[in-house]
Amino acid sequence: MNFLSIFVLIPILMLVAMYFARKRSQINIIAALGGTALLIMSGILTWMYFGERAAGNEDIMLFRADMLWYEAFNIHYSVGVDGVSVAMLLLTSVIVFTGVFASWRIDPLPREFFLWFWLLSAGVYGFFITIDLFSMFMFYEIALIPMYLLIGIWGTGKKEYSAMKLTLMLMGGSALLLVSILGIYYFAGGDTMNLLEIAQRNIPVEAQRYLFPLAFMGFGVLGALFPFHTWSPDGHASAPTAVSMLHAGVLMKLGGYGAFRVAMYLMPEAAHEQAWIFLILTGISVIYGAFSAVVQTDLKYINAYSSVSHCGLVLFAILMMNETAMTGAVMQMLSHGLMTALFFALIGMIYGRTHTRLITEMGGLMKIMPFLGVSYVIAGMASLGLPGLSGFVAEMTIFVGAFQETDTFHRVLTIVAASSIVITAVYILRVVGKILYGKIQDPHHAELNDATWWERVSVVTLIIAVVALGSVPFWISDMIQNSLMPVVNKLMAAI
Repeated sequence: MNFLSIFVLIPILMLVAMYFARKRSQINIIAALGGTALLIMSGILTWMYFGERAAGNEDIMLFRADMLWYEAFNIHYSVGVDGVSVAMLLLTSVIVFTGVFASWRIDPLPREFFLWFWLLSAGVYGFFITIDLFSMFMFYEIALIPMYLLIGIWGTGKKEYSAMKLTLMLMGGSALLLVSILGIYYFAGGDTMNLLEIAQRNIPVEAQRYLFPLAFMGFGVLGALFPFHTWSPDGHASAPTAVSMLHAGVLMKLGGYGAFRVAMYLMPEAAHEQAWIFLILTGISVIYGAFSAVVQTDLKYINAYSSVSHCGLVLFAILMMNETAMTGAVMQMLSHGLMTALFFALIGMIYGRTHTRLITEMGGLMKIMPFLGVSYVIAGMASLGLPGLSGFVAEMTIFVGAFQETDTFHRVLTIVAASSIVITAVYILRVVGKILYGKIQDPHHAELNDATWWERVSVVTLIIAVVALGSVPFWISDMIQNSLMPVVNKLMAAI
């Protein structure tokens, strides 16, 4: 047990506490306490991390702990964090905290909902703190499995179909991932699953050539890599609000984080050889997702396809393999996580009042719900890259880094990907104008109420985070860059 293990322990304690809770008030108080505790702990961890770096600690991973778990394969419960991990833990805590308040009136079965919610959270936290490949895969699976029930029971629309499709496609990615992890273990010597120890060894290039695509596609499925993205829009559209927030805000980041931490770091030679293939696929994801969002009329589908586009930028930047682009990739994971969670929270709140997600059936909501309307405008401006908000900082860093690659292939792809900014502006401004302004389409909407106090807690927290990341990005970018150097140096040495 060390400080990092608390991030897994708190959700487990929430599971136990939820089992004994009976009244809705008890359930809500327990969930709020758990979300608040995790947010405070992530703030303390961030402060401790900067303290360690300021004191001159140059270890790749800080706050490490190790315990032998399964001796036959030398599998350990091994944890540690660098700046990227700390940033992901901070993002997860913000989304979990706001997701709790967005689910304040979840029906039916609120206790059971939060049981699965906290199990999913435990898997996500465990994934970000572990540095053992087998433990990482185990927590990855723990994070995925609750999605089936959370969507299938508490979702809307074609929830059974969406839950099954999501689960089967992500399990297919997990199968690829498991094969790649076992191959990495075998070709790295067959005596350790520790990620840092494997990184010090040289996996044969011949093995890398077939293990790298398995690992990258395995994580890429969760990162909405084309053409394995089709589960994402249906899953987002059918999921309840908090699950959409956690799913798009955090769970999809497991794909980008894993591709960076495992595929790129452990198999750099194959990354250089095969990057062009995945750059084309990620470029398609960026443009296809943006164009698909333009033609949608359902608010959740618009945001879901927008997520495909923005998550495509994460993988696109990682494959550029330079420090600036990779910094942008992590910034984009943070930015997209915050703004898409804000979008899904607002969409859920609007749907709960209007009982429709079709933009053709809404209009004039700014007059009726000014708080939700203004908040939606802020989320939209962050998505299309307004300076001062998180989207601008992340996307600018990505495109500057990508354009540092001087060959024609990379620059053409960068220009194509950058065109998504214009497409994003089209669908964001279209939706904002359609649902918030103009005449009220349904007379019943004129009697609707604005956000409640618990909804305002969720929305305001996310807006503060979006503005903070966009206005004062330097502290987070400095933290990220220090942790990217080992990966960037290994990729440069493999040229």
